[in-house]
Amino acid sequence: MTAAEAPVRGARFFARFAVFAECLLTGVWIAVAALPLVTLPAAFAAGAGHLRRTVGDEETGPRAFAAEVRAALRGGGWAVGLGWWAVLALVWADLALVRALPVPGGRAAGAVAILAALWATVAVLRAATAWRPGATWRTLLPAAGRRSLRDPAGSLLVVCGLAVVAASGWLSAPLSLPALGLLTAGTLATERRAATLPGS
Repeated sequence: MTAAEAPVRGARFFARFAVFAECLLTGVWIAVAALPLVTLPAAFAAGAGHLRRTVGDEETGPRAFAAEVRAALRGGGWAVGLGWWAVLALVWADLALVRALPVPGGRAAGAVAILAALWATVAVLRAATAWRPGATWRTLLPAAGRRSLRDPAGSLLVVCGLAVVAASGWLSAPLSLPALGLLTAGTLATERRAATLPGS
């Protein structure tokens, strides 16, 4: 490496590290905005928008993030959050029933319920990542659901991101907060990858 190349490589390293640090900070913002629980999809959408602006060298910050959370909620983000939590509650009830009343095929039904919950979660996250101000969740959700099925490799990457968040929370609850930012970045990368696939 020549002396002229060293500053360039150093600048690239610090730029990439800055994006990584911004991902961690974004995860904390998402966690705070998602405290009412039903606001999680809107918070995730705002986090994705913040990271897109960061990577694009556009002006961004807490005010822009808060404005996008409000816009996503006004566009029906709260209803998406409520519906998602309702799906998870139904799956939990189904699993509890299978454990309490062992019946033939109960384990298979439980496995299907878990897969359905994962698919719904991945679809909501991918829809939130695709959200832009002015977009409608009614349009985004069905499209994200189809992408989640047509792009199993991408959906698996999102599930792995969810596993990282869960493992971080299991090790130490505060670690799950910045991990949400990494999940956001991973889902953004998944959506960008899906856009390059044939038939997308």
